[in-house]
Amino acid sequence: MMSQATSQALRLLLVEDSQDDADLLLLMLRRGGYEVTHTRVGEAAEMQAALDSGTWDLVIADYSLPQFSGIAALDLMKARGLDIPFIIVSGHIGEDDAVAAMRRGAHDYVMKHNLSRLLPAIDRELRDAASRDARRSVEQRLREQEVRLAAILSNIPGVIFQLQLDHAGKLGFSYVSEGSEELLGLPPALLISDAGHLLRLIAAEDRPAFHECIAGAGTAAPGVSWEGRIRLADGGWRWISLRFSPTLVEGGEVRGEGVITSIHEIKLAEQQIRESRTRLSELTSHLERVKEHERARIAREIHDDLGGNLTAIKIDLMWLTGRLDASEPENREALTTKIRQIDGLVDETILTTSRIARDLRPGVLDLGLGAAIEWLGREFENRMNIPCRITMKPEDPDIHSDIAAALFSIFREALTNISKHAAANAVDVEIHASPDLIMLRISDDGRGIAPADLRKPGSFGLRGMAERAGQLGGTLQISENGGGGTTLALRVPLPAGIGSTPSPGATEAA
Repeated sequence: MMSQATSQALRLLLVEDSQDDADLLLLMLRRGGYEVTHTRVGEAAEMQAALDSGTWDLVIADYSLPQFSGIAALDLMKARGLDIPFIIVSGHIGEDDAVAAMRRGAHDYVMKHNLSRLLPAIDRELRDAASRDARRSVEQRLREQEVRLAAILSNIPGVIFQLQLDHAGKLGFSYVSEGSEELLGLPPALLISDAGHLLRLIAAEDRPAFHECIAGAGTAAPGVSWEGRIRLADGGWRWISLRFSPTLVEGGEVRGEGVITSIHEIKLAEQQIRESRTRLSELTSHLERVKEHERARIAREIHDDLGGNLTAIKIDLMWLTGRLDASEPENREALTTKIRQIDGLVDETILTTSRIARDLRPGVLDLGLGAAIEWLGREFENRMNIPCRITMKPEDPDIHSDIAAALFSIFREALTNISKHAAANAVDVEIHASPDLIMLRISDDGRGIAPADLRKPGSFGLRGMAERAGQLGGTLQISENGGGGTTLALRVPLPAGIGSTPSPGATEAA
């Protein structure tokens, strides 16, 4: 029984026709520690009005009243869907009637001649009612969360799933979100009933990777992923991505959650980028070949046409010099001076045209890559006063002219960078050629190059060398030496069955 220090408010609906019996019950409840607020009813209409007027913690009803009954009161309460502790208190109720009342929903019954059971019964039923209220509140929150979660999942692009993989490797779905209908063309219930429907959608060539990915779940990385194609209802294909976070449970079974999303647009974009890069690389290679041919043509015309004309002019000047003896003595000195001036201009022009032709395309390149590399190394050494040591194996590699021209351009650009930025004291060059690969290695002992320098927006020289290497199907690595300086390492595969071929203009240029 409760003490006054722990008294509890109690809203009581009392179904009783006897005021004396009602007063006795209220007295017992107050002595038991309850602060009672009550309403007494004796008819059905009063009962209905009381139920409509507010909420109640407890209903105590006499079993039999002149114009009403405890069972009728219980039915009125149940008809409203109310879960209120309902205790029957009666002076005369048979065991069968008591059992029937309990079956109809009454929580307990107490005989009036044994009211000592009333307070413990009330305490128990109030605790049970509080537990039922708490459980209903939790269940309501769970239902609301399930509704919100279902709404979230239905709006997530893709398919959210839970799956399990038994010890025999059989795949099964325990949950599949509604997105499977749109993404896979399969309703969730179909996938849950048979995961094989998904497997049958996957392209045959992508299935081994899928099975390998799923088989490794729970034994390798915390998460597994797979990308592949599925067949659509219209006969087309779609790229999808599956991500799965597995957990290994007892018995060797794997369970976990994951998501399937469409990556079709990404894959199409990647394919378009690859094709664009391929076309761009082909176009760049074509432009490089055209440029080399044009440089060779211009160099040849400068050498043959302009150089020939300048030589003819020089011969004519020599002829005029031989005729000066026949001229007037007073004009001879002036003519001689003029002829010497013109002859000097012709010599300078011949040197200039030779230099331009050589810069456009060195004629030595027609003698092979080895000769061109050695010539350019000597030119660099003489111009910059920096030793350039060249090692070549074999001494004269047999390289296709297009590849040789590209390697020569890369070598020339590397030497230009060294002369501008390295402050080097020496340069070492190594060329090693085999039937299927050629390697060019250029090292200097200068100030070196920082990784950030390689990423500068204005590093067009380095970028151009890397682009040329890529066009040849090769690789270019630029690194800082441990003891200072920079090393450029170029590796280019040589096409099978392609030997050296004459360069454009090799037979015409002298």
